[in-house]
Amino acid sequence: MVGKNCFAIASDRRFGVQLQTIATDFQKIYRIHDKLFLGLSGLGTDAQTLYQRLVYQHKLYQLREERDMKPETFASLVSARLYEKRFGPYFCQPVIAGLSDEDKPFICTMDCIGAKELAKDFVVSGTASESLYGACEAMFKPDMEPEELFETISQALLSSVDRDCLSGWGGHVYVVTPTEVKERILKGRMD
Repeated sequence: MVGKNCFAIASDRRFGVQLQTIATDFQKIYRIHDKLFLGLSGLGTDAQTLYQRLVYQHKLYQLREERDMKPETFASLVSARLYEKRFGPYFCQPVIAGLSDEDKPFICTMDCIGAKELAKDFVVSGTASESLYGACEAMFKPDMEPEELFETISQALLSSVDRDCLSGWGGHVYVVTPTEVKERILKGRMD
């Protein structure tokens, strides 16, 4: 979700196989660098493999270019990596959120073969995406400050995962501004 010169990215913490919960502290949001984050919903092993490949590609880019990757460039890289595996895809839906050099927020999501969906307000993915769309549309306001953005994305996440039996066990929220990154853990329903 996008705010005024900031963005927030959030996920639940449940890792499960169908209706069986395996872990309650699973990481789904990854830091690429201080102004770029990647959220991966979907099959856990594919998400971890894709993350490792993308970190490898980003480190090669840093060595070659001597700078961090822009969010738009990283989104194109993710899309290309997913599309090259289109006949045996990674079963995950990435959410990319970052701040450009001018501190303008960038968010996008894509399907498992790399088709990008760009937005100016919010993007969602995962099993609770239908209820997340409704909650985000109801709560989103343009140009929110970081604290208001945190409250909005937290309420949207918690109210949405309460309506989905395959999500939950709290939340993990990052609020990123040009000067700092705030990470917070939310407590949610525990069933």
